[in-house]
Amino acid sequence: MTVQTGQLSLVTGTGPGSDRAGLGELLAEATGEVLVMSTGTDTAFQRIALANVRPGVRHKVLFPDSARMSGALNRLSRAGAEVRTDAEVPMDALVIDRTSVVLPADGRQAGSAVFRLPGVVTATVGLFERIWQAAAPLVPLDLPDPEDASILTCREQELLTLLFSGTTDESAAARLGVSVRTVRRMVADIMNRLGARSRFQAGAKAVDRGWLMAKAG
Repeated sequence: MTVQTGQLSLVTGTGPGSDRAGLGELLAEATGEVLVMSTGTDTAFQRIALANVRPGVRHKVLFPDSARMSGALNRLSRAGAEVRTDAEVPMDALVIDRTSVVLPADGRQAGSAVFRLPGVVTATVGLFERIWQAAAPLVPLDLPDPEDASILTCREQELLTLLFSGTTDESAAARLGVSVRTVRRMVADIMNRLGARSRFQAGAKAVDRGWLMAKAG
């Protein structure tokens, strides 16, 4: 059910199914663009939004770096959505065709609040675009299954150990028996999986995940 008052409406329902239907109907109205901003928590609000990605409508999706290695985000990217991640995403929100903003309802009220107020739309789009500009793109890859997404191959572990001990790309390539181009492709792949914007940051994140320590041990 949708309750509407002026430029604010509340999509509600008597159960999860009806709430999904109401938000799904709103997303089906999109003709040009849907912006998805997610804090990364597993909520019905996010699942409904991502389930409605479809050809012909541009989808730009922001998630925190902590969700970067999710198989769901990789599949979403392969489906045609533009996905980026940043250190933190401050709120859950959808923007439909830059005319409507959908937010999860607060408090005891289930459902989603839909705002068509120009000020609310402008502020939400502005926040999205500021985060988007600094966020790291997620390139669709042949990632392992989600349960194995944090596992590196032996060659990747060896490459990380070599590079972050000061070995050059050329020397690493010679040690591994591959081309310099292959080394750089592997590094780009690892950086993408880590959500790193530089090799230095990739090294720090690899240490945090125990990738380098596992090899050293």
